[in-house]
Amino acid sequence: MLEAEFDQFAREYQEQHAASIRLSGENPDFFAKYKIDDVAAALARAGVRPRRILDFGAGVGNSLGHMRRAFPDSEIVLLDPSRESLDIAEKRFPGQGVFAHFDGQTIPFADGSFDLAFAACVFHHIPEDLQVGLLAEIGRVLADGGSFFLFEHNPWNPLTTHAVRNCAFDENAVLITSHDMRRRLSAAGLSDTRIVYRIFFPRLLARLRPLERFLTKIPVGAQYFAHVVKPAV
Repeated sequence: MLEAEFDQFAREYQEQHAASIRLSGENPDFFAKYKIDDVAAALARAGVRPRRILDFGAGVGNSLGHMRRAFPDSEIVLLDPSRESLDIAEKRFPGQGVFAHFDGQTIPFADGSFDLAFAACVFHHIPEDLQVGLLAEIGRVLADGGSFFLFEHNPWNPLTTHAVRNCAFDENAVLITSHDMRRRLSAAGLSDTRIVYRIFFPRLLARLRPLERFLTKIPVGAQYFAHVVKPAV
């Protein structure tokens, strides 16, 4: 999507998102929170406390509140090509992050600037011919030993594809399989990717969610994440 398209939907994002995921029985905050919980748990197991975090494609800041609670001492940079979205995010969370606009191609930070990079369902909006370049940019600004967590919708899940088809701001979205995402990450120099599938049960079956920890390798969850640790050179 172009900057103008993101700007167009910025003020309607929450309502459009909530409507599109109605069948799940959950609200947008549920999906924002579980992602940060997963990232925080993985880093805690590794004994990692990121000092500086990049939220790539941060939009209206849905992840920021959860990220701030999980990493209270970290500097958090929200990066997005939509100035309108960033303005909304800053009004929602004044003083809780750095709100940075970019041109959609070059991340305006030095090499190795971040210990953690995070992208929540961003890349299906990005044209395929730009994805490897942007992934390489994320790799460039990630410090050696830093982690990149990339969450995406799973096109093999029927509820996910239904939600995307019925969401106005996903009109131009092209969902990406985990296999293709792994291949694009590798082409960007980010290999040894761990794929984890998530969200197998709607709210109606929430009592079964404790079983999800046994299902993370089964490729039918509503979403998945790719986790890459940048190797030291």
